[in-house]
Amino acid sequence: MTKPEQPAHTGSGPFFERRYWVDVQHPRQSAHELLEHIKCHLPDYSPESLADFSKTKGQSHCLMEGDEFHIKILGPWNGEVRVAEVMPEGFELVTLESHPEAGRIRFSLRPHTLLPDTLRFEIHSWARSRDGLVAFTYDTLGMGRRVQQQTWETFCQRVAEHSGGLQLLPVQVETIRQQAGETVVTHDE
Repeated sequence: MTKPEQPAHTGSGPFFERRYWVDVQHPRQSAHELLEHIKCHLPDYSPESLADFSKTKGQSHCLMEGDEFHIKILGPWNGEVRVAEVMPEGFELVTLESHPEAGRIRFSLRPHTLLPDTLRFEIHSWARSRDGLVAFTYDTLGMGRRVQQQTWETFCQRVAEHSGGLQLLPVQVETIRQQAGETVVTHDE
């Protein structure tokens, strides 16, 4: 039986939009080659001790729309995601019922808009917590937030390393938190 998607509007607590990105100059492979490697080796880019991806639906090769992954997440909750879209510049995953988050996340790789011979890899998510308990431990206590940030920062660093190029700055992190008509933007490094 296929699990239903768990979109952000079904969640609880504040709505978070997060971006993690890294710029790599003089990569040893094209954006297309690097993205294909990411799509074919997704679990290798995620730190196994924090978020261990294993494909549960789909062929063993590269990502295709409809593929599903079980994610063993550090802490009390695990989750499942489905590949919702595969595009020339990236792919998008949606959370499935019982994942700690309700929402979606997009991975993209494209030429930098200002710097020549530079690629930008970005992870961009739009999500809320699944329920009030997850919202409390994630946002109020901050446990889930730290695990998630470390997971995606490591993912970005591994993309930069695999590119063979020069990582220009530490992984950049931007969080936009929306709740009760208030929007707060924070930047971390």
